[in-house]
Amino acid sequence: MSSAPLDLRLLSSFLAVVEEGHFGRAAARLFLSPPAVTQHVRRLETELGTLLVDRSASPVVPTPAGVRLAGHARVLLAASNAAVDDMAETVRLGRGAVERPLRVGIMGHGSAELTPAAINAYRRARPDVRVEIRQLDFTEHVTALTEDRVDVAFVRPTPDDARVVADVLTTEQRIVVVPAGSPLAEARLSGATVADIAALPFFRVPGHTPRTFTDYLYFGEEARRRSTDFAVTPQEVLTGVVTGRAAGSGLKSFARYYAWPGAVFVPVIDAPWESSYLAVRADEENPEVRIFRALAVALARELGPVINNEGLRP
Repeated sequence: MSSAPLDLRLLSSFLAVVEEGHFGRAAARLFLSPPAVTQHVRRLETELGTLLVDRSASPVVPTPAGVRLAGHARVLLAASNAAVDDMAETVRLGRGAVERPLRVGIMGHGSAELTPAAINAYRRARPDVRVEIRQLDFTEHVTALTEDRVDVAFVRPTPDDARVVADVLTTEQRIVVVPAGSPLAEARLSGATVADIAALPFFRVPGHTPRTFTDYLYFGEEARRRSTDFAVTPQEVLTGVVTGRAAGSGLKSFARYYAWPGAVFVPVIDAPWESSYLAVRADEENPEVRIFRALAVALARELGPVINNEGLRP
């Protein structure tokens, strides 16, 4: 196997074949001839010492090695495209080094393991740009972006605001978190239904919390009872839970990040799965935001299915 850097042209042809399932359609998409695309894939296979696509299948499918390479190819090509956009912007504005930091907002644990993966990928791709991490509370689901306190935000669910656009990163089962002494704690393995959780004392949130976020928290108002306790962060939720004063809700990965003694996480088996998102301003022109977004979306395609199921293994 060659130790030379991977040629982005070859990766582009290979990824097009994987996504189109056909050499001819891949060639048309890239404005190349089918023989050129075929040669590109063969060169990659020679350099890597393994077959990357099963040509006998219809449509063409990647081999196990090809599936793995496709994930890397998406990340590398996204970074390359974002870099081209950034340089074009730099030339257009006639500016030198980037001075403004990229401000990354994270609500709760963000998009599970994908959050640090995306931040670290961006730092490797843009080592000269300072990254500032800002923790968001439940009320900042939209306002952190619209009031220009952050440039990108890991949130859930998708903001219902025309000023914001969002990309799906992970999709997970819903859970509720209850005290260990709660009768519902016995369902930690078997799961509970939405009807089972309706009488739990769910924590309150301030009145200016976006309706889309409260619908998410309370399962569209199916969870009707409210505690007297307010919370705007996961830590406040868990404090209310372990002291027996409130219940909370979240995504399945919440349990991996907030394993507090005395808190039990119960799957809600008949609730629709929900997604986490990377949100940005709809009119955003900062090229650094485009780079971060491209990397996060590419990583989500590669790592998202694993995280959605059970999280990344150490």
